[in-house]
Amino acid sequence: MKTSSLLYIIILAIIFSFGTNITYAKSLQDYVPLLDGVKNNAFKIDAKKGYLVKLVKPNVYVITDGIWQSAFVTTGKGVILLDAPQSFGQHIIKAVAEVTKESIKMLIYSHTHVDHIGGSQQLKNIPNLKILANKHIAQFLVEKNDPRRIVPTKTYSGNHVVKMGSEIIQLNQHGNYHSAEHDVFFYLPQRKFLMVIDSLSPGYVPFMDFDLTHNFHEYLKMFDTILGYDFDVFVGGHLTQTGTIEDVRMTQAYVNDVYATVKRVHAQSNQFEIMSSTAKKIGWDNKFLLFKVFLDYVIDESAKEIESRWINKLAGVDVWARSHVRTALIYVRWDD
Repeated sequence: MKTSSLLYIIILAIIFSFGTNITYAKSLQDYVPLLDGVKNNAFKIDAKKGYLVKLVKPNVYVITDGIWQSAFVTTGKGVILLDAPQSFGQHIIKAVAEVTKESIKMLIYSHTHVDHIGGSQQLKNIPNLKILANKHIAQFLVEKNDPRRIVPTKTYSGNHVVKMGSEIIQLNQHGNYHSAEHDVFFYLPQRKFLMVIDSLSPGYVPFMDFDLTHNFHEYLKMFDTILGYDFDVFVGGHLTQTGTIEDVRMTQAYVNDVYATVKRVHAQSNQFEIMSSTAKKIGWDNKFLLFKVFLDYVIDESAKEIESRWINKLAGVDVWARSHVRTALIYVRWDD
């Protein structure tokens, strides 16, 4: 009897697991395929090699594994690295050596997040390597004491300019749209090259929660700040391509539409009526649940609108639209 019961339980577990996997697989099919335009513009990464080095401006190279991006600059006096992503940190020295005999002299951090600078651990044996960061970034890294993220050897306050050989790199601080320890733009004015990490991904909508922003107010302002620069090559730090000023404008239009839509839907939705209709079924005791019903209604209605307008314009709309709407709703309801 015990053996039969145990066997029955095992069979049920297998059936449940199998059924769950089928349901999950089917749900993935509901997402729209990647837009052809995004596919065609994607860098072609050799999977065996694991990374690509691409010249995007004279002396300026982008390194990517198809998910993360960084860059480096040859100056005639040495190489300057702009971030060191953890995912391909082990390839950086080899990647640089593919295109130049100049040695790596400096690494500059854009912000504190481990996915973009955790590859610095692979560079610790480079002789006399200078690691430069904003003082707020440096202070955070000292506190974290994370061996993956090497503590800077030199810091600066506010904006800063790096000059080495033929190249000039402006390190400009522009609010805290993403990292609580300050976000730094990398700008090469003579090359019209701008790198703003975790801001936007050309061809796509932003990542979840508007690229994990903790400050949607600053995130909204970030686009006008970016558009204030004179550039024709843009690097956002993620995915499969670089961008242009038009990509920034397109993403700004999407973000502004999400914000305006959520603000309108929220203002037009009667919270008491929506909660009351649910209370007729379950009563008024569970206030959190009733409040959730209202917020979910605003999110659902807003996301439907956004998806209908943007699904054929940017990749990933149906993947992250609800997340973006939720982030905007938090701002609209409590901070706007």
